[in-house]
Amino acid sequence: MPIVRLPRFGAVLLATIGLGLALPAPLAAQGDLLIAPTRLVLDGRRGGEVILSNVGSEEATYRVSLELRRMTPDGGLEPVDTTEANVTETAALEMIRYAPRRVVLPPGEPQAIRISARPGAELPDGEYRVHMSFAAIPKVQPIAPSDTTPADGFVVKITPIYGITMPIIIRKGQLEVVAGLANPRIEQTEGRFAFAVDISRSGAASVYGDLLVYGAGSEPVFVARGLGVYPEIGSRHTTLPISPDQAAAMRGPVRVELRQPLADGGDLIASLDAVLR
Repeated sequence: MPIVRLPRFGAVLLATIGLGLALPAPLAAQGDLLIAPTRLVLDGRRGGEVILSNVGSEEATYRVSLELRRMTPDGGLEPVDTTEANVTETAALEMIRYAPRRVVLPPGEPQAIRISARPGAELPDGEYRVHMSFAAIPKVQPIAPSDTTPADGFVVKITPIYGITMPIIIRKGQLEVVAGLANPRIEQTEGRFAFAVDISRSGAASVYGDLLVYGAGSEPVFVARGLGVYPEIGSRHTTLPISPDQAAAMRGPVRVELRQPLADGGDLIASLDAVLR
């Protein structure tokens, strides 16, 4: 099982901003907001940027804030109240600086959020993480009277608030992590297929990469990008929907690989040979 030695700089940041690579930059979208990159890795010696873009037709306002989340064994992210934060989470919140904290975006215009991290010298080596939230602030709109409004009553109008979150990871020291794959299988429920696999990790840092499944051919029959396992869990059970054709192509001998994203070099992190039924 290979040992992954993690770089001391934000490889994802460098690959998506400023290098002009032919590969598309990772994007996340919610409502009319796009952000890039979708994950930021810092080492405390240099800062980074996240680019916000409004792809809508109207001006929009967004509030930028930090929050804590913990990964569950099924890959979900549960919010953590600051009063329940552990020492590592509290330290992560305290070391992050960013600006601006409120952004007004005209249509088609990008805005950069500048981010830096300064881990204290007394902090032990390790990985620290917060999640940055970009939440839309709805415009206040008066409610016009209607035939259904009671003469002595009022109307409540509910406006959904859209937002995106992304992890900001700070690594202090030279960290190593070991990853593995186990229990690959095809699951079928009510005519729908899924590919399931367990991704394990041990060490002082998270694992992040792309999952590829190869059948008889040289090209993967299935690819899932951007899967992470954070340090608070040792193993993540991952279930991913697949098409009936992909399920058929996976039956028999397969090779399952977890690789670094192409923007980071695509190096092999872990692999597994199996026979799927």
